[in-house]
Amino acid sequence: MTDEEIRQLLSTGKTIAVVGLSAKPWRPSHGVSEYMQKQGYRIIPVNPNLTEALGEKAYARLEDVPEPVDIVNIFRRSEAVGPIVDAAIQVGARAVWMQEGVVHRAAAEKARAAGLAVVMDRCILKEHRKHFR
Repeated sequence: MTDEEIRQLLSTGKTIAVVGLSAKPWRPSHGVSEYMQKQGYRIIPVNPNLTEALGEKAYARLEDVPEPVDIVNIFRRSEAVGPIVDAAIQVGARAVWMQEGVVHRAAAEKARAAGLAVVMDRCILKEHRKHFR
């Protein structure tokens, strides 16, 4: 995606389901999600090992989230991305965002073919700071 497309996505996508969000404050998924929450985004934790994180109810699977999701932010190893992208397509997410170090080209192509925006191997916090600070 171009910088302008990322800026547009971050301007309009206000509900972020974070797959792999950790309750541990020292984990990148926690710090990044906390930052985005403080910037006004609705964070929905998706982790089968949690009941809540950052003051929000956690869900075991993306398919369990009872509200529309704009961006699915993926904090999982690259090999775990395929089923997450399938779930993002199923729930009607607008975009999938694979954090730094997370790359899955086949899943990215599948998401694009289904009409989702795809950001891969980029940090949503760094991109937000770049475009809005």
